[in-house]
Amino acid sequence: MSVKQLSVTELKNKIAQGEVLFLLDVREPHEFNYAHIAGSVLISLNQITQRLGELDVHQEIIVICHHGIRSQQAANYLVHSGFKNIANLQGGIDAWSRECDHLIPRY
Repeated sequence: MSVKQLSVTELKNKIAQGEVLFLLDVREPHEFNYAHIAGSVLISLNQITQRLGELDVHQEIIVICHHGIRSQQAANYLVHSGFKNIANLQGGIDAWSRECDHLIPRY
């Protein structure tokens, strides 16, 4: 099963429509503290295996990082671990800042 790719515009629409999503940010704490999407939860990529039990296997999870590389790794791992509804945010927080929320600083 492959990981769905979600554009930042698609994510913005899902949030606007009130869809129940789990926004999983897999960056490092200093990156998250600098810039993140409201409501997202930080579990750094290197902690995913230890903290897998904190995630709901049935919930729609959108995985976020800086540009979409680390989030793709995390999303692949989650799918491999039996999660069914996983999407990778294309372009990450950088694309979100450019296209959806200019108040979020870029780095």
